[in-house]
Amino acid sequence: MNHLPEIAIGFAVLYVFFSSFVTVAQGSIAVITMFGKYSRMMRPGLNWKVPLFEQIYRRVSVQNRSAELEFQATTTDQANVGFKAMLLYAVVNQEDESVKNVAFKFIDERSFMQALVRTVEGSVRAFVATKRQSEILGLRREIVHEVKNQLDASLEEWGYHLIDLQINDIVFDSVIMESMARVVASANLRAAAENEGQALLITKTKAAEAEGRAIQISAEAQRDASRLQGQGVAQFREEMAKGVRQSIAEMTEAGLDPSFLLFFMWTESLKHFAEQGKGNVIFLDGSTDGMQRQMRELMAMGQLKVAENLRQTQQFTRPTVPPPPR
Repeated sequence: MNHLPEIAIGFAVLYVFFSSFVTVAQGSIAVITMFGKYSRMMRPGLNWKVPLFEQIYRRVSVQNRSAELEFQATTTDQANVGFKAMLLYAVVNQEDESVKNVAFKFIDERSFMQALVRTVEGSVRAFVATKRQSEILGLRREIVHEVKNQLDASLEEWGYHLIDLQINDIVFDSVIMESMARVVASANLRAAAENEGQALLITKTKAAEAEGRAIQISAEAQRDASRLQGQGVAQFREEMAKGVRQSIAEMTEAGLDPSFLLFFMWTESLKHFAEQGKGNVIFLDGSTDGMQRQMRELMAMGQLKVAENLRQTQQFTRPTVPPPPR
């Protein structure tokens, strides 16, 4: 007996049975069509479909996807700028309408990527065309913001949304890069020269202030020393005068001639000269007449000094009389 037809029918039945079960991977959604028309969605897991009639039109990934871009743009001053960017995008949500837009707006994934890349490049070029080359390096954030604003509406119609756009590198022509490097180098040299000048000025200013302060301190110290020295001499003279006055009073009470004190001072001076001399020759008249003559001269000089001081004091204290009117 020939059992081949039965075996063939059995295999066909098994094929139809097993083909009616579909496994959808996690992170994706299967779009089902029947007779070429959208029918329904299949979520992750084991699903059943009508054999021979329902077909999986497309499996749409709902995970984040990325794409690298590399293109050029021209600034308003005709400078060529090279950009290297990275796009991060994904399906807007897992609703049926969003997934249907992703599945049916473009004929395939390649067409969508081409439209996405060209849209991003056009947005960047339109923005860069309004800026000068010296401004571009500081406008990364503004460029990203401009591209997002222009892409959000288009991507939403396609069922996607732009998560992030990162501009990784901005490159100018070699001539422009060399000129920018020279500008930066000259600016650094100028800043270094200004800093050195400021440092030298501060050093000289601080040195002058320190020198002035040292002179001021020295002058104050000298002034204080002179004042203290004058006070010491004045106190010495005052104490000496007190001692002489006390000695004269005591000699007067003892019935002695005060001139004996002068004689004693004269002999003490001779003794001091003799003891403290270091080889110098000093001629002194040691006779009594010589002593008396020198004492008279010293007393006369003292009286003249007192009279001069009194005259100067009266001159400074005399009231000024205005001249009579003419």
